[in-house]
Amino acid sequence: MAEKLMKYADAVKQFDPVIGLETHVELSTNTKLFCPAHVEFGGDPNTQLTPVSLGLPGSLPVLNEAAVDYAIKLGLALHCEIAEWSQFSRKNYFYPDMPRNYQISQYDKPTNGNGYLDVELDDGTIFRVPIERAHIEDDAGKNTHVGGADGRIEGADHSLVDYNRAGVPLIEIVTKPIEGVGDRGPEIAGAYMRTLRDIVRALNISHARMEQGNMRADVNVSLRRNPTDPFGTRSETKNVNSFRGIEKTIQYEIRRQAAILNDGGEVLQETRHWDEASQTTAGGRVKSDADDYRYFPDPDLVMLHITKEHIERLAAQMPEMPRERRNRLQGEWGFSDLEMRDVVNADALDLIEATVAAGATAAGAKKWWLGELSREANAKGVSLEELPVTPADVAEVEKLIADGKLNDKLAKQTVSGVLAGEGTPSDVVAKHGYQVVSDDGALVAAVQEAMDANPDVVEKLKAGNMKPMGAIIGAVMRATKGQADAKAVNKIVMERLHA
Repeated sequence: MAEKLMKYADAVKQFDPVIGLETHVELSTNTKLFCPAHVEFGGDPNTQLTPVSLGLPGSLPVLNEAAVDYAIKLGLALHCEIAEWSQFSRKNYFYPDMPRNYQISQYDKPTNGNGYLDVELDDGTIFRVPIERAHIEDDAGKNTHVGGADGRIEGADHSLVDYNRAGVPLIEIVTKPIEGVGDRGPEIAGAYMRTLRDIVRALNISHARMEQGNMRADVNVSLRRNPTDPFGTRSETKNVNSFRGIEKTIQYEIRRQAAILNDGGEVLQETRHWDEASQTTAGGRVKSDADDYRYFPDPDLVMLHITKEHIERLAAQMPEMPRERRNRLQGEWGFSDLEMRDVVNADALDLIEATVAAGATAAGAKKWWLGELSREANAKGVSLEELPVTPADVAEVEKLIADGKLNDKLAKQTVSGVLAGEGTPSDVVAKHGYQVVSDDGALVAAVQEAMDANPDVVEKLKAGNMKPMGAIIGAVMRATKGQADAKAVNKIVMERLHA
């Protein structure tokens, strides 16, 4: 039965939304957080294991130093206070994919706390998102439900458990309640997640591929009548793994909760799940509070001591942050604010920068990645970086155009050949014999033939009406199989008209 929803515009007019995000970022360390088991996405099930990651009796955890350094770097990027002493605790709950029956996490003494992240919205507005903590923990395994629809547990006749992910290091970034979002809550959450993704990639601490589960978010939403009222009861939608899904989850939950409150009902504090197919959330279990997890310090792990000197060493290694990098590149490339937002929204910044580094102009690189290649990616339902074409390929095509060896039509055909797996641009050009007709004699002959076949067009051109010029150019293109240089054709026509 479909849940009752209020129109979004009415909901945010009657209620003040408060949102919160708990983002899990899987770190790209070589080994797991507390054991030397290898970390690799897509490996055969249950092959990346040790007694520690299986939680076997007598096995003892040993902390991964690289994971701690990654956490400190992220804390610095999020303007957090780095604790001199932090502690790992046992978070007790039973899931089939949690082999120890508890998770090793940080509770009351996290490594990073009390930070913030400024995010830029589409209209240039800067919104500050307050960060409560960014703590270290290990991940659970993965359940696969068999026999039900779409891999869901409903209707399944059995489940399989893969423990490869169990013990993989995570950082969980928890925001404080994000207030004052008004009707822009979904937009703010999407901008926050994209900015966070860009930061962890810049730090080179995570692949941050949401479709692979490297980065996912639990989305909290509550409503209250007025900004001065206490917070309302929140729902928590678990493990949303796309930017659009996060935005849609917030919009849906605001509409759902507003309808309940408007009818005099009470919102249940529960976990929910986002269903991409129906674009709805569905109820899960009643949400547990921290007391229900029975946190206590892990007796197998001593407290983590981080010295001021160690933090300073890591701070000196920090790379350029995404916003500063975007501002620098925008200045170097001469892009307008709107052009730069288009580049960022298309997730093409890295690709364009690499294409420019390979020898293309910024304008040329943007034209290809946001034009022909973006349409190709959308048609195939993949990201730009998943297309079988490299920045070096695009730069090579641009050079062939600049050298007068390809025109726009031939360049598009060349790129299509690269996408089809025919090799590099040079390979495609050689295979198909693509080459701009540069022989003056051949072009002059083709132009004269086109003018002779279109005397009415020639008369209009002689009278100063240039609109029909396309008919002559088109005829020459057909005669040369698209290999003529349109500018050269235009020049020859003008010379003939005034001869």
